[in-house]
Amino acid sequence: MPLCGSPGSRGVVAPTWQDGEVVWETASPQETEAIGERLGRLLEPGDVLALAGALGTGKTVLVRGVVAGLGGQPADVHSPSFTLANEYPLAPPAATGLDPRRVRGFAHLDLYRIRDAEELPGIGWDSYVTAAWIVAVEWAERAGGWLPPDHLWIGLEHLGDMQRRIQARSAGPRSGVLLRAWAASGESPGEP
Repeated sequence: MPLCGSPGSRGVVAPTWQDGEVVWETASPQETEAIGERLGRLLEPGDVLALAGALGTGKTVLVRGVVAGLGGQPADVHSPSFTLANEYPLAPPAATGLDPRRVRGFAHLDLYRIRDAEELPGIGWDSYVTAAWIVAVEWAERAGGWLPPDHLWIGLEHLGDMQRRIQARSAGPRSGVLLRAWAASGESPGEP
């Protein structure tokens, strides 16, 4: 798949479907953030994004876009590697369409420093991974069986200096709906 745009651009990056996964290739952090922003506009309370990828692949950049899509301030987003969890306020309900009685906010968790999945209750895992939060989990592969059965798995990898591949797959019915809507938001040719 060709890379879209140029470094520094924030153009539309069209995804493709490959073996049940949606795949984007980006040429810049701005394109990665733009893909995250499209996803953020689709999220609802209870949605969990499970992010995986090596250091520097753009997990936090994608989350910045998600926060922008939720009406938050992307400049406020920083990797919670040392705090383990950051909470970000969402835009007023009129701007997001989210029912304030149903959503507490957006939680950004980072499991890089977790040695064992059994440590998750100590960071408030159970209070975040509920129907009241929208959650992004970096280093989600370290969560083991603690991820909810229905989550959106998003893997990021380096293709070059600024280029990234983003692969997403669903793990349940809600994440399947979310994945198809996310792909359609980028002018996908459709799932084969």
